[in-house]
This record gives sequence, structure tokens and C-alpha cells, in this order.
Amino acid sequence: MNENKPLPPWANLIPEDAFISYTPTYKVGEYFDRFHKESFRPADFASLTYYFFDPTEHGYPKDKTYPLITFLHGTSNALEGDVCINYAGAEFYSKDDYQKTLGGAYLLVPLANEYRGEDGIVKGGWSETPTKVLYELIDSFIKNKMSGHCAKNILIGNSSGAWMTFNMGNDYTSFFDVLIPVGACEIPDDKMLDLYDEENVSLFYAIGKHDELNNFDTLVRPRLARLQAMKNCFIYTPEWVQNGDKGIASIYVGIEMGQHCLVNPMHCNLMFDDRTPMEPRLPDGVTGWISSLLK
Repeated sequence: MNENKPLPPWANLIPEDAFISYTPTYKVGEYFDRFHKESFRPADFASLTYYFFDPTEHGYPKDKTYPLITFLHGTSNALEGDVCINYAGAEFYSKDDYQKTLGGAYLLVPLANEYRGEDGIVKGGWSETPTKVLYELIDSFIKNKMSGHCAKNILIGNSSGAWMTFNMGNDYTSFFDVLIPVGACEIPDDKMLDLYDEENVSLFYAIGKHDELNNFDTLVRPRLARLQAMKNCFIYTPEWVQNGDKGIASIYVGIEMGQHCLVNPMHCNLMFDDRTPMEPRLPDGVTGWISSLLK
């Protein structure tokens, strides 16, 4: 128990020398002032609010072509306002060290038009947002904020945002260069994965083996061999999702979802606080993997 929070359902499964970490070790909001807030009106849909980061305002030359990284948040995160920048996993990508590894990158954080109904259920999320709407927003951003030039079009999504990431990749495959779904079990069928390969789409698939919202053994494990057969797919399925202090992550919000929120360590570039990598295959973290695709 911690602060009146129940023990996670997986507590009896963790290694004897492990401990449960109930809070991420990073500070939220330190870099929010690096983001601008605007809105976009699609052709046949309500306006969407979005945040963005412009690397040319932070020392990078205006005459260079940069990648765009778009972050799709999880359910209810849009209700948190500016905090959604962090919850979507975008905030730290504006940090100087992340930007240096990437050689500069534009960041885009669209917000679904979420609201809480009288029944208390969050509505208006990505499941109620046509992929065409997000396509229009991203395409408009590239044309109007990046002079129509994009070195790589990268889409990162967390939880329901990861589900939407797959949907966007399925509907607009040739539009994207890199897809990074985090915490989603809706892996496309073989035919669609073949199309990813044909269109040279790189995939970074990340989900924890003890994800509380997705049954890894029944929904994910049977598809791993097919993912491994792709031209460029990095698979990250940690036994335990950890915080920066190396503790096993627990987040209790009425239900336990610490192992589902792999976005938090992904946001931290898969680095512990002591700067050792969480994944030995990624000594420079997620940004290092993305950077390798930009060369």
C-alpha cells in the first residue's frame, strides 16, 4: 500500500529485489513555455486545438528541412489542458538534448475534442475523430508552418492515441515515414504490414508484458513473429515498465494502469535517472533510434 492506494494486481509477480514506484521522477511543465497553442478548422469537423514547437525559434536555421513528430494523447488527456503536452509524451522532445540528437524537429500535439458526459464517461476522443481530420491538420501544419517540407513524418501515439496511430498508418500509409504506437494491441493484419514495408514505413512497436489494459499473451504475443519479419520494425516489450528510479511503475486512478503507461519511460527517452538505458539495444534511447532513420 502507498498513500491509501491498493497494491497493484501484479505486485506478487515482481522480482524479490524489486520495488514499486508510485510516481514518475520527472517534473511536469518545465518546458511548456516552448510550445505555442493554436487551433485548426478541418473541412467538415469541429475545430481542433493543437500545441506545437518550432526548432527555428531555438537556434536551428530556418533554411533547413526538419522532421515533424506528431504526438497523439491517450483518453481523457485533452481535458488536462497544457498538461496534455506532457501526458502525450511530447514535452521533453523540446529539451535541448533531445533536439540536438534529432538535429532539430518540429513537434505537434493535437487535442481531441474530449468532454465528460453527464454519465461521467469521456466522449469526443480519437474513436470519434475521423482519420481524415487528423490528416488535414498534419498536412496543413507541414504546408503552413514548415514551408511544405518535411524530412520525415513521424507519428507517436499513446494508448487510445496508439490505436489512432495504427488507424492513421492504415488509412494514410504513404503519408507517414515512422509510426510509434505505445500501449496498443490492435496490430494491423499481414496485408497492411506488407503495405507498410512497400511504402518504407518504419515501425517502433512498444507495449509492456504486464499491460493492465491489453492482454499481452493473447493479443500481442501471437503477432510478434510477423512484426519481426518486417523490413524495419523495432519491438520493445519490457517485462516491467519502470520509472526513472528503476522502480516498477504503478499508477492508480480508480484502476491500476502503471504498466499500461509505457509512454512515461518512452517520454524519458527510455533512460533511467542515472542515464543508463532501459533497453540495452537502444544506448541512445528512442531519439537515437529516430535519428538513425534521419541519416
